[in-house]
Amino acid sequence: MREVRLGDIIDDYCVKCKRLTNHAIVSLMDDQPAKVRCCSCYKEHDYTFCVVPPTKRELKLMQLAAEAEKAN
Repeated sequence: MREVRLGDIIDDYCVKCKRLTNHAIVSLMDDQPAKVRCCSCYKEHDYTFCVVPPTKRELKLMQLAAEAEKAN
């Protein structure tokens, strides 16, 4: 795989659009994207490596499962 450069287009999860979209690399740190700009809404944010954060419902279920496991 080739080295990424500023301005390259990569996929990432947009925190504003709440979906995977194309992003332009805005800054690099140690040859890895640090900040990206969404090509749909133009919001700049930290690069999340395409990791979709859990929904509120998923967080609640994880919390309930942890409490149930702790009670046993």
